[in-house]
Amino acid sequence: MISPRGASPIASNSSALRLVLASESPRRKALLAQIGIVPDAICPAHIDENPLKGELPRRHALRLALLKAESAARIWSGGPALVLAADTVVACGRRILPKAHDKAEVRACLLLLSGRRHLVYTAVSAKRTDADAAARSRVVMTRVSFKRLSSTEINAYSESGEGEGKAGGYAIQGRAEAFVKQLNGSWSNVVGLPLLETLNLLAGCGYVAA
Repeated sequence: MISPRGASPIASNSSALRLVLASESPRRKALLAQIGIVPDAICPAHIDENPLKGELPRRHALRLALLKAESAARIWSGGPALVLAADTVVACGRRILPKAHDKAEVRACLLLLSGRRHLVYTAVSAKRTDADAAARSRVVMTRVSFKRLSSTEINAYSESGEGEGKAGGYAIQGRAEAFVKQLNGSWSNVVGLPLLETLNLLAGCGYVAA
């Protein structure tokens, strides 16, 4: 299999159209595997992920997913393929929470989320490399309510390191699931890839899962 510069090939899918995942996220690969999809290559898109001035959470997630899909499609040189990209944003109202870089940011995020409802948006974009058509996208929103967290719980979670690198400073598929009081919507969306909508998007772009 021909791979682009910097892309890591993995097991090939039986679809005639290759699938390129524009993400190195192990969570997204695991979610795709859960529905029987193994990308043909990983081609991460490195873009500026900082929000624009006044940018709302939903629009931010959509813009980044589109940029990732377009960037990876430009890099790919391995023949006809469908590039799949995604971006997940955690928001309290209009405020976009960061992807926590360290324990201090994890604690700050959890202090803000404690005892409150927040929204998780994941935008998914798919772009064919063999056509001039624009990328197709979906945005999914899930409402999540956290219980009131004690300082002990916040400190223990931040020290675990699990929340570092995660949008909003937590991973629902890990210890933080014990913080969830209520969830309305797609659980896989909070992990990082809404499976129903992703599968429908891929099918609409001509990708046939094995």
